[in-house]
Amino acid sequence: MATADEFYTDPSALLKLYLNEPESRAMAAWRAKVSGPLAVTHHGRVELINGISLAAHRRFLSDAALTAALAALDDDFEVGRYRQTDLLWRSALKRAGELSRRHTPTLGTRSLDVLHVASALELGLRRFVSFDERQQNLARAVGLKVVSPSA
Repeated sequence: MATADEFYTDPSALLKLYLNEPESRAMAAWRAKVSGPLAVTHHGRVELINGISLAAHRRFLSDAALTAALAALDDDFEVGRYRQTDLLWRSALKRAGELSRRHTPTLGTRSLDVLHVASALELGLRRFVSFDERQQNLARAVGLKVVSPSA
């Protein structure tokens, strides 16, 4: 069984554990196979909260479902499914800028995706979990092993 301390998981992939999206079942199956707490940066946690809240704004979640999803996220941190991970932001942002200069002209990567790949590198996590093709391409380009959960 793989251990969570090997992986950087893109928050948009984790979001599939709280919203009913096409890849939700595959993400849940992958998570069930990975033991231990996944690292989540402060920025990643904000992205999760905002993604759940944005789903409510777009009327994909009722008020009750919003409350339940946010409570489930909080519970996942409290019981240790995730660990809040500190990151040296100055270093991560510098690396993200370097990755953008080097790779975005050919890969078309968005800034948040570049920031997540830079965060994985700064944290020394060599496996990158994502469903986003451009983000996966960048992760591969910098030597990370890409994991795309499938059902």
